[in-house]
Amino acid sequence: MSDGSELLDAIRGALRSGANADRAVGQQRYMKSEMPFLGLTSPQRHGLLRPLLADPALRIETRSDWESAIRELWDGAEFREDRYAALALIRHRTYRSWRDPDVMPLVRHIIVRGAWWDYVDEVGNVVGDVLLLDPEGEGLRMRAWAEDEDMWLRRSAIISQLRHKDRTDTTLLEDVIEPNLDDREFFVRKAIGWALRQYARTDPAWVRAFVDAHGQRLSGLSRREALKHL
Repeated sequence: MSDGSELLDAIRGALRSGANADRAVGQQRYMKSEMPFLGLTSPQRHGLLRPLLADPALRIETRSDWESAIRELWDGAEFREDRYAALALIRHRTYRSWRDPDVMPLVRHIIVRGAWWDYVDEVGNVVGDVLLLDPEGEGLRMRAWAEDEDMWLRRSAIISQLRHKDRTDTTLLEDVIEPNLDDREFFVRKAIGWALRQYARTDPAWVRAFVDAHGQRLSGLSRREALKHL
């Protein structure tokens, strides 16, 4: 086990070993990213990171070192893949026990600093897991995020239950959607539709009733997404 420095060195070296300058240009253009890419494909990146994150010799010993390593990868990123590696580290099964309410300030930092859908939606899986651990406390946090000035925190609150299926708290779902019904931001309207569409797989009648009750305020995009599979 280590303090994380060896793992960070290994991650950075592995990512840079697979760089493809031609592909990187297209990736940066597609993501509208100010930060450059190395040019790795997603399977290639996962293949490079998987053995490093699972290596017992590189396992980070303490929670504080784990959080510091994530922050260093994230805040010190030279390439977008460095930040993708930070997200892989926060989500890795080795550190599952540390994904609890105490990690949420770090998650918030990632969302606000990342401010783009690829980062926000990936770390949203952590938000959802922590919400299940502490529905009451994190429910309050999601309600606060749903009314925050930061659009990406609002999106995160709206999609926080995407994977919860029959464990979805419909009162919370309403509470995070309703303050955002009049928001004209594409990524917020898309999130509303996505959250409703996903829950429609579990309870289509509830989603139909919600759409009917809020028909005048739901954007066309949100409505289309919500009813896509109904």
